[in-house]
Amino acid sequence: MRLQVTLTVSESKRLIAKGMASHPLVKNALASGRIFLKGGTTVSAVCEELVGIPLRISGRIVPRGTKTSQKSLVGFHCAVIEGGELINAEEELDKVITSLRRDDIGIIGANALDVHGNAALMYGAPLGGGPGRIISALMAEIQNVFVVVGLEKLVPGSIIEIVSKAGRKNVDVSMGMAVGLTPLMGIVVNERDAIHLLGAVNCTVIAMGGIMGAEGATTMIIDGKKEEVEKVHRTIMSVKGASVSGLEESLEECIAPNEKCKVHRACFYKREKQT
Repeated sequence: MRLQVTLTVSESKRLIAKGMASHPLVKNALASGRIFLKGGTTVSAVCEELVGIPLRISGRIVPRGTKTSQKSLVGFHCAVIEGGELINAEEELDKVITSLRRDDIGIIGANALDVHGNAALMYGAPLGGGPGRIISALMAEIQNVFVVVGLEKLVPGSIIEIVSKAGRKNVDVSMGMAVGLTPLMGIVVNERDAIHLLGAVNCTVIAMGGIMGAEGATTMIIDGKKEEVEKVHRTIMSVKGASVSGLEESLEECIAPNEKCKVHRACFYKREKQT
C-alpha cells in the first residue's frame, strides 16, 4: 500500500513526539530510569506525549526574528521525568546531569539540521544561559542523547561551516537577539524517523513547504504492507490540526524594553525603543 501525507510544522512536532514515545530506549527510561528534557517546542511536544505537561518555551524564531519569551517565571524549561512525574531540573542543572545513569536518556531540540544528519542549537544569551552550560556535559555523560528536529530546520551546507559563520558578538544589528550556534551530537529523530519508529514501512520525503499555513510543511510517501501503512496513517491523522506545544504563558514573545534586553545583543527592537 502507498500513502501520501502532508504535515505542517506543528503536526510534524507532534508526530516526532509519538515516534519518540514508541522508541525502546525511551520506553525503558520511562519505566525504570530518568529522561532529561531541555525545553523547546518539539521537546515540549515529547513531554506532553509522555506525561501530559508542556514545557516553558524560551528562545524561538518568529516573524519578527530570534526572540525569547516575555515571561520567564512560569513552568519548567529543563526538567526530568522520573517515576511518571515531571521534576524541575533548572535550579541544580549540574547536579542533575552528573547524576544521570547509563540507561537514562536526554532529549534536546535543534535549530539547524544538515543533510549529513548533523544538528546545531542557537544560543542567544551569554554561554547559552543555564541550559547552554550543560549541553556539552549531557553529551559527554550519557550515550543516549536524542536530538528531535523537524525537517523544516534543514539548512544548505554543513553544520561545521555554518557554526563557524555565526557568533553572537559578530552581529551588529539583528531582528531580535543576535545568536550563535553550538553543534549537537546525538541520535537525530525527525518526522521521517518517527514514521519508521511507528510502523514497519518505508518513508520518502518528496516535497517541503507550502502556503496558507503549510509553510515549512513536509510531504511524504509511505510504502509498506497494508496493515502497517494503515497503522501509521491512523497515528498521522491523530496529529492533524495540532497546534504548537509549549506552556501558554511562555509563548508570548518578548517586547522591548524587557529585563532580558541587558543580556541580548544587537536587537533592532531594543535600539528602536531607545531612539
